[in-house]
Amino acid sequence: MKKDIILAGVGGQGILSIAAIIGQAALNQNLHIKQAEVHGMSQRGGDVQSNLRICSEPIHSDLISLGRADAIISLEPMEALRYIPYLSPEGWIVVNSVPYINIPNYPEIERLDAEFAKMPHVISFDVDAIAREHGGVRTVNMVLLGAASLILDIEDTKLEEAIGDIFGRKGDKVVEMNVNAFRAGREAGKKQMKG
Repeated sequence: MKKDIILAGVGGQGILSIAAIIGQAALNQNLHIKQAEVHGMSQRGGDVQSNLRICSEPIHSDLISLGRADAIISLEPMEALRYIPYLSPEGWIVVNSVPYINIPNYPEIERLDAEFAKMPHVISFDVDAIAREHGGVRTVNMVLLGAASLILDIEDTKLEEAIGDIFGRKGDKVVEMNVNAFRAGREAGKKQMKG
């Protein structure tokens, strides 16, 4: 088993929480992990990106080469497109279809959608809307993680356990809210894969 994942988004969206949960779940499944983070100016809504490599064998480098990523998981569509050169031809994009517009010359959403339409493997949906239904906007990252869980080759029970590990100090209600958001995202992802 080997998965090279690029996580991308805008500061404050919870990208690093996704990385922590996937990493914890991979360890709980006795897999090896390496992670390299590149933080943007998160306090100002800058880009945040993380390379996460998971494998059943030891990993020597924490960076993903061009054309080698198995997945781009992004809470922001333009940020997902920024890393397309890293995606392998068989790779998946799991992305929030709702943009975080923080620059004056943000591209038209139709242009972004047209770029995703060219890709063979994309799960794209309104993550924000599902998060609002299942715990509020603070759970958008868990909704996206739920959809991404379909292509990670990590047991969903291990991911749910890791959500408990990461958010446990915040109390049972917070854990339950995030697990529910994860499950809702997983169901939304299944619908996207069928469509």
